[in-house]
Amino acid sequence: MPKRIIGPIILAMTLILGGCSLPGLGGASGDSVRIGTLTTSESQTMGHMIRLLIEHYTDLDVEMVNNLGTAIVQHQAMLEDQVDITSTRYTGTDLAGALGMDPVKDPDEAMNIIQTEFTKRFDQTWFDSYGFENSYAFTVTKEFAEEHQLEKVSDLEALAGDIRFGVDNSWIQREGDGYAGFIDVYGFEFPKIYPMQIGLVYQALANDEMDVVLAYTSDGRIAADDLQILEDDRQFFPPYDTSLVATNEILEKHPELESILQKLSNTIDTEEMQQLNYEADGKLQEPASIARNFLEEHHYFEEAK
Repeated sequence: MPKRIIGPIILAMTLILGGCSLPGLGGASGDSVRIGTLTTSESQTMGHMIRLLIEHYTDLDVEMVNNLGTAIVQHQAMLEDQVDITSTRYTGTDLAGALGMDPVKDPDEAMNIIQTEFTKRFDQTWFDSYGFENSYAFTVTKEFAEEHQLEKVSDLEALAGDIRFGVDNSWIQREGDGYAGFIDVYGFEFPKIYPMQIGLVYQALANDEMDVVLAYTSDGRIAADDLQILEDDRQFFPPYDTSLVATNEILEKHPELESILQKLSNTIDTEEMQQLNYEADGKLQEPASIARNFLEEHHYFEEAK
């Protein structure tokens, strides 16, 4: 996942990295499972899907540990036995972060590497993707795309000197798949570039304050505002396929969990996740309700226990 942070939780990082428990986080009891989520609606919705399935198919108690601020905090929480499952992990993020490896552009190769390495290095199971990714994407209104006949990122080169480009603050200095890397791969730059908080780029595009913005592929506002994602035709951005990760300790303690958790693999595509995110961020519905509605609509609770 690109670096989407809503207020870095420095205290949380300090406590976990220092080996101390966060408030409300302790060792697991024999009949409980702890699920960690990020601050995003996406992460919390998927966390509640996991919770509801475990509660439905087992007698285990489930504790939600919400608002872990970054991928680093999630990873350390699992290493320090503060949580047993993290609900949203992204291949591109953890290849660079947890594994300290160079980006891998092929999605299947990236998934194979990260699943192998997480088992070997951390004794954790990285499950197959839910079916969606949350990557960076150059995004325009459909009207702008039609006016300038835009389909792919390289089509922007002819307009680059004139268009207004709004980006997430962190992307400007981001190594690898940040702005400097983009210039190297695509061979052009934008003289009019405007760093801003990621939540403001969509509003700026809708208000005709920007012509192009760097958005996230699973964000609900893409579908809600009828925006168009431009094809990354030079495959600049690495894959950010989304999965859950569980410790092998919890899977060995409760072997029934593996088949339950696998029920969510390859079931939600990016457009569907956009809609679920919009229900949370646009319609202000609770992630727990969104998760239950999705599982009920797709008959997850009608299967035999």
